[in-house]
Amino acid sequence: MSEKIALLVDSGMDVPTTVLNKDGVYVVPLNIIYPEGTYIDKVTITSKEIYDRLSNEIPSTSLPNGESIDKIFNQIIEDGYSHLVIATISSGLSGTHNILKLMAKDYDNLICGFIDSLSIGIGGGLQGVAIKEMIDNGQSFDTIVSQAQENIEKSRVFFSIPTLEYLKKGGRIGLVTSILGTALNLNPVISCNKEGIYYTVTKARGRKKSLEKMVQEVEKFVGNHSSYDLAVAYGNCVEEAKALKEALEQRFHHINQIFIDEVSPALGVHTGPGVLGIGVIKR
Repeated sequence: MSEKIALLVDSGMDVPTTVLNKDGVYVVPLNIIYPEGTYIDKVTITSKEIYDRLSNEIPSTSLPNGESIDKIFNQIIEDGYSHLVIATISSGLSGTHNILKLMAKDYDNLICGFIDSLSIGIGGGLQGVAIKEMIDNGQSFDTIVSQAQENIEKSRVFFSIPTLEYLKKGGRIGLVTSILGTALNLNPVISCNKEGIYYTVTKARGRKKSLEKMVQEVEKFVGNHSSYDLAVAYGNCVEEAKALKEALEQRFHHINQIFIDEVSPALGVHTGPGVLGIGVIKR
């Protein structure tokens, strides 16, 4: 049986736009809920609209609804795909992975493989980039799923966040030390641990030192590896993000490819404006 393979990610994965626009890549959007109604992540609401309202109200986020998931599965089948790699943000942070796994059982004519990225944002996004490359290179479905599982350990995401207020209010604080950070005006660098839950990697007093510590964490992770992808993600601070990307390009000498993109509105709800992140995956 020939394999025609598609990739499905959720909108919290922050796969770079250049990859999302390729054939065979589908996105199931998360929901953002305000008192007046529910908005669809990246479809009916932008990150800027989220940040503009955050000082007055913090929305909640929710899983994709069943109707939107059914619609995407049916579209994938209609487009002629026989196999589907489903990659999601960490199951330690969202129920999206579990609901997609559950609903996929209703589609017997679609062979699915599941990747719990144990990451979020551009960290998961770079895992999606690697999966799409394997699909385009003609690798078998079983090989792609197996390699994608191995890539989870080969990737990391780090975020420097000016305030922990939004993570705390959004219930996503995880193992991050919120009280200490607030009291001493520390800027923590956070990541996801092996269970895919936010935790504090390190912390520094002030933005500049926090960004430097974040870059040092990336250096420690890549070590002497000969090739890796990097990505910069930002929330309402594009000029800082561009400067960070330039600094990475000067400092890291084995970059296979590098991306820069805005964090999704759903992630922006929890990180707030001013978030800067670096995703990395060893190739």
